[in-house]
Amino acid sequence: SGCGTFTCLSSAIAAVSGLLMGYELGLISGALLQISSILALSCKEQEIIVSSLLFGALFASLTGGFLIDRFGRRLSIIIASSLLVLGSLILLPYESYEILIVGRIAIGISISLSSIATCVYIAEIAPQHRRGLLVSLNEFMIVTGILFAYISNYAFASISHGWKYMFGLVIPLGALQAIAMYFLPPSPRFLVMKNNDEAAKKVLERLRGMPDATEELTMIKSSLKDEHQYSFLDLLRSKNNMRARILVGLALVFFVQTTGQPNILFYASTVLKSVGFQSNEAASLASTGIGVVKVVSTVPAMVFVDQVGSKTFLCIGSSVMAVSLVTMGLVNRNIHMNFTNVCRSQSPEDFFLKRPGNFTVTNGSLKDLFAGMASTERLSLDVQRSPDVARTGELNRTALAGSKSTTGSHMESGEVPVVLKWLSLASLLVYVAAFSTGLGPMSWLVLSEIFPGGIRGRAMALTSSMNWGINLLISLTFLTVTEVIGLSWVCFIYTIMSLASLAFVIVFIPETKGCSLEQISMELAK
Repeated sequence: SGCGTFTCLSSAIAAVSGLLMGYELGLISGALLQISSILALSCKEQEIIVSSLLFGALFASLTGGFLIDRFGRRLSIIIASSLLVLGSLILLPYESYEILIVGRIAIGISISLSSIATCVYIAEIAPQHRRGLLVSLNEFMIVTGILFAYISNYAFASISHGWKYMFGLVIPLGALQAIAMYFLPPSPRFLVMKNNDEAAKKVLERLRGMPDATEELTMIKSSLKDEHQYSFLDLLRSKNNMRARILVGLALVFFVQTTGQPNILFYASTVLKSVGFQSNEAASLASTGIGVVKVVSTVPAMVFVDQVGSKTFLCIGSSVMAVSLVTMGLVNRNIHMNFTNVCRSQSPEDFFLKRPGNFTVTNGSLKDLFAGMASTERLSLDVQRSPDVARTGELNRTALAGSKSTTGSHMESGEVPVVLKWLSLASLLVYVAAFSTGLGPMSWLVLSEIFPGGIRGRAMALTSSMNWGINLLISLTFLTVTEVIGLSWVCFIYTIMSLASLAFVIVFIPETKGCSLEQISMELAK
C-alpha cells in the first residue's frame, strides 16, 4: 500500500517533537507556582518568564524556514531536539531569573522550529492516501504532551523543587529523538531539490516497501523542476498563484487564534468557578479533564481524515464551535460575573486552581503559558486576610484546597441554577472537542499541503510567525477586553469569528484528500 512499517515508524519518531512541544506548553503553569515563590517574582517578572518562550518561538518562525529549506527537514528536527535538551539543562542547575529567561527562549526556538519541520517532513515522506493520518499524528502528540504536562504539574506540586523535575523530564526523550532522527532518511523531495535523485529513489523504495519507485520519483522531479528557484518574495507575487496560497495560509492561522479557544481554555477554571462549580471540580476539569477531551477528540479526526477530507472536518468543527460559543455566551449573560484581572484579584484558592494550566493545541497556542500568573505580593496579602490558610510561609496544596477565603471571589452571593451550571460545562467541553476535531489538527495539515516543495519550509515559517504573533497579541489583550465588555460578549465575538471561519473554509480551502503533493501543487498553480 506504500505505507509500511518503516514509514509509520519514521513519522512516529518525528512526531515526538509534538509530544515535547505540548509538554513544554503545558508545564510552565505548574512550574511557575514554585518558581515565583522561590524567587519572589512580581507579576510582571512572571509574565516576562512565560513570554520569553513566545519571543523565542516568534524568532524561530521568522528564520527557521530558511534553515528547513537549505539544510533539510530531518536536520532541522535534530537541531530543534538538541536545543530543547540544551535549554532544559540550562534551567536546572540554577535558581536565577535571568537564567530562566535564557532557557525559556532556547526552548521557544526549539518548539517553533520543530513544529514547522515535523509537519513538512511527515507530509513529504507519507504516501498520498495516508498523509492526513500521519500529519495529524503530530497534533495528537501535542495534545497528549499537554495532558502529560497537566499530570506532571499535579505529581510534582508538593515536592521541594518539583519544577526542576518538570523541566528535566523532557531531556531523555529529546536526546533519544535527536539520536533516532539521525538514523532516519532525509525527505525524498528534499533530496530531489538537492539534485540527489539516486538517494531519493532509494529512500522512496525503502519508505514504500517496493522494489521500484521510479514512477513516484518522476512525478516529484517534474513538480520540483522549477520550484527550487523560488525566492521568499515569490510568496507575495502572482506567479503560480503563490500570493493567493500564502493569503489562504495566513487567514487560516488567523482564524485558529481569533476563534478564541486558547483564551477560553486559559480561563476555564475561572469561568467554571464563576458559574457555580466548587474548587475541586473546577481544578480537575480545567486540567486533566479538558486534556482528556482534547486527546479523545483528536483521534477520530486523525483516523478518518483521509476518507472524509480535511475541508469537511474544518466545516464541522467551525459550525459546532459557533453553536457551543453562542450557548456559552447566553449562559454567561444569565449569570452575574466579576471577571477581573488575575494579577490584581486572584485569591489564594484561585491561584491553586489555575496551577494545572489550560491550553489548546495546535497548535500553536500558548495561552497555557500564562496560566498561574499571580502577584506574589497580592498572594501574601490575601493569605494574611484569610483566617483558614495556615501562616506557615508556604502555600501548600492541602491548605489551599481547604481554604474558605472569599477574597477575590468571582461570584456574587447566591447559588447558580444547576441547569445553567451544567449547560456551561457541556458547552465548554463541546467547544474544546470541536476545535480539536477541526481547526486544531486540520489547519496544519492543509498548510503542509498547499505550498510547493521548493518553498514549503519558508511558507510554513511565515504562517507560523503570524500564528505566534497573533497568539501573543490576543494573550496580552484578552483580560482587558473581557473586563470592558464582559465574557458573554467575548463569546459572541468568537462566535462571529467561527462563522467567518466556516465561510472562509467553504469558499477558499481546497479539498486535498487522495491527492499527492505534486497534484495539489499543480492544481493550485492554475
